[in-house]
Amino acid sequence: MERYKEEFIEFMVESDVLKFGEFTLKSGRKSPFFMNAGAYVTGSQLKRLGEYYAKAIHDQYGDNFDVLFGPAYKGIPLSVATTIAFYELYGKEIRYCSNRKEIKDHGEERVVIIEDVTTSGKSIEETFPIIQAQGDVEIVGLMVSLNRMEQGKTKEKSALDEIREVYGFKTAAIVSMEEVVERLYNKECLGKIVIDDKMKASIDSYYEKYGVQK
Repeated sequence: MERYKEEFIEFMVESDVLKFGEFTLKSGRKSPFFMNAGAYVTGSQLKRLGEYYAKAIHDQYGDNFDVLFGPAYKGIPLSVATTIAFYELYGKEIRYCSNRKEIKDHGEERVVIIEDVTTSGKSIEETFPIIQAQGDVEIVGLMVSLNRMEQGKTKEKSALDEIREVYGFKTAAIVSMEEVVERLYNKECLGKIVIDDKMKASIDSYYEKYGVQK
């Protein structure tokens, strides 16, 4: 696993964004883990978050794109922080936009969509027509922070795989839950064991019920 991915996992735990315990999701599923991107609230957190997104986007999609589209409202600070980080890390000027701001300035635009986490694909259903309405726009791909690796609308595919299949563009995440478990299971993080044998058993049980085949 790339070092920046390990650092990102530690960063999520440190920021109290990724929690382990017992949680009831909006879907009604009982989950042993929960991610709340709203817990990123400080300047230093947003700076680091933008850097992790920029590295992941560069790894997956390179720098041959023009615009980062962050769906309102959570996607707006993500797109702002990441465009700044992309310039600082790679020297490439990328524009940001959201539902409230026009993408198209001139000519064809290549767009990467940025979100916190995708569980059902509902936000993309709303976002896709907004982007398409801009005219000569190509969606390069979608980047989220965490791939939960669980069933989307069907039992056979994850939400990210469903989006890829339905809309025809690539999807990726900074890290997957498989990588989170790899980094945290019985390994110290911030002076404690976050995923011990009991929590690992809960996660395994959850994925037996709601996971998708790789």
